[in-house]
Amino acid sequence: MANKAIFPSMTGPLLAGTDGVNHEGAPAYALEPRAALAQYAVTGTFNRTFHASGAAQLEAVLGLAREVEPLFLAKAAVYAAERAGMKDMPVALLAILSALDPVLFSRAFPRVVRSGKMMRGFVQVMRSGATGRRSLGTRPKRMVQAWIERATTAQVLHASVGNDPSLADVIRIVHPAPRTAERRALYAWAIGRPYDVAALPPEVAAFEAFKRDASQPLPDVPFQMLTALPLTSEHWAEVARRGSWQMVRQNLNSFARKGAFEVPGTAEAVADKLCDPAQVRRARVLPYQLLTAWHMASLKVPALVTDALQVAMEIAIESVPAVQGEVVVCPDVSGSMSSPVTGWRPGATSVVRCIDVAALVAAAMLRRNGQARVLPFAEGVVRVRLSARDSVMANARILGGIGGGGTNCSAPLKQLADERAKVSLVLFVSDNQSWMDAGGQGQATVMMREWARIKRLNPAARLVCLDIQPYAHTPAAGDDVLNVGGFSDAVFALVRDFAAGRAGPDAALAAIEAVEL
Repeated sequence: MANKAIFPSMTGPLLAGTDGVNHEGAPAYALEPRAALAQYAVTGTFNRTFHASGAAQLEAVLGLAREVEPLFLAKAAVYAAERAGMKDMPVALLAILSALDPVLFSRAFPRVVRSGKMMRGFVQVMRSGATGRRSLGTRPKRMVQAWIERATTAQVLHASVGNDPSLADVIRIVHPAPRTAERRALYAWAIGRPYDVAALPPEVAAFEAFKRDASQPLPDVPFQMLTALPLTSEHWAEVARRGSWQMVRQNLNSFARKGAFEVPGTAEAVADKLCDPAQVRRARVLPYQLLTAWHMASLKVPALVTDALQVAMEIAIESVPAVQGEVVVCPDVSGSMSSPVTGWRPGATSVVRCIDVAALVAAAMLRRNGQARVLPFAEGVVRVRLSARDSVMANARILGGIGGGGTNCSAPLKQLADERAKVSLVLFVSDNQSWMDAGGQGQATVMMREWARIKRLNPAARLVCLDIQPYAHTPAAGDDVLNVGGFSDAVFALVRDFAAGRAGPDAALAAIEAVEL
């Protein structure tokens, strides 16, 4: 008889063998070029992650962009900006597209460049030479020029916040045509040249008047333009009351430091704004952004304000699906998940780690699916006690406090298979760089072998691998496996449709392909 350790009896469908290796050198399944580019589009930040540098991300994206059709590249840029809430990656894809297909570039540009910050980011990428050119070129210059000419005064003022390049740099490069005396004065003011004071837009005139005399009404300009001025606590309270939902969420510590919350009624007004359902939905806040604000809030921020963030979280997770059947969520709590979710960036590294996002997704799924099981894993499954009645923030804090060890993605599946558990949906939230369960090159991964054991008892079960880092290899692949990346509510929509059988394993690609240009 042949050695059964080498030639085991076949009791299920033939499993596909691996065709690549992950960043830990372990055999894995390589995503095909479009799927790999989609993964980078919704998770890439060009910052250093645990396994790859920002330069390596750029090299990978440039290579993948040459392998896909320009139309898919254009759609990926739009999807990343509009649905995934990304900032740097969409403008980088747009810059690459500008050299491949000028017509598609022109159609995608207005959909991607939706703010002054992204406009300046696009110019920065184009001038860096990283995507193949060091100047804007005729068509990109014309698109940037048109953006500035169409922008409202408020948009121009927001674009003036920041440098490298500054708005003044961009204006000098593209030379927007002022069609009115007001615009001529605004452009001159922006680049520091003499201007007609009487022709200035009202917002700019009010700002200049306030600089001369702080007893004048506080101008309605981006608050960053006011930070160098001697503002009082009452001024800062007015900034907080007036600010957009996202601006207020991002600057709670600044308001506390400047004494805004000491002004009667300000804390209540800010709390009401933060937990207003309509404003939370309109802001399209990502749950991890709320977690960031909650983590970073100093003790000087009033409790009713931080409590409002918890209420906002409950509103923000409305898109997390309630799934029929038995749900198991497997957050990766291994050592690599301790890295910042958006990567390391000097002076701008997020306090939120990959493990915090994994914990947040698990806690949100538990909140929406009260009977769900949560199986955190590193080298093995980690025992933890959670309650669906506790807040998302509380459960996320418990899970985020585990951490450490190697990565063994097959561990939760082995436990489920050994238990002969009933399973409808298994959701992994990980960087998918499993290595402790590495099998032989060209063979099915151990994760897929354990999944096959589960499928024998649960033929309709589905597996989702949610990757929150820009890597292009996965430990699981197949007709009943969805590989998807990102942090936005679009991810939860894909998970919901896949779990219900309304979408297949190519759901992430289909969502990008559905973008109309």
